[in-house]
Amino acid sequence: MSRIAFGTVPESRRDAQADDTRAALIASATILFAEQGYAATGTEEIVRRARCTRGALYHHFRNKSDLFRAVLEDVERTLIEGLAAEGALGADNWERFRNGCGLFLDASLEPTVQRIMLVDGPAVLGWQAWRDVERRYGFGLVGTWLTRVMNDGLIDEQPVDALTHLIAGAMNEAAMSIAHAPDPAARRAEMGATLDRLLDGLRPRG
Repeated sequence: MSRIAFGTVPESRRDAQADDTRAALIASATILFAEQGYAATGTEEIVRRARCTRGALYHHFRNKSDLFRAVLEDVERTLIEGLAAEGALGADNWERFRNGCGLFLDASLEPTVQRIMLVDGPAVLGWQAWRDVERRYGFGLVGTWLTRVMNDGLIDEQPVDALTHLIAGAMNEAAMSIAHAPDPAARRAEMGATLDRLLDGLRPRG
């Protein structure tokens, strides 16, 4: 029979509490980073909002930038999961692909995505580290969509990896341009129309 000493916390409950604390820190930091930006947000605000201690923050994260990376990955993962679900509503794989691309540009207008992914992300982490996060999440979904439309004969067969880099790169540049534009909504309309023409060029002719 196993014995649990009085006054100790079972390991499974400790793990759950640690997960809850980490999630609370990420949720609090996400709100503050989105509202105030990375530079204007202090760790004191984050731990106060998360109702935990600075010791708990530094138990889970090396520093504020490490926490920011976790926030960025969480925002990116949530966005990509949403695009995969909503993009799947199209009538065929080409329409789903086009829907997903349009939804990604729409997301660049959302304050949380705009500030954390597109404005502070490259500045805080550096371009290469930011791209590593983008590649891990967004590139996979674009590659999946392109493979499906290629398998259906909706675009000409070609190297998927190369095409994924080109399309994902174009979408990221479009999103960056929207996020930094004086009139983001107008820029979204311009970028959407241009991206549509670019994607139409992938379709077989004749």
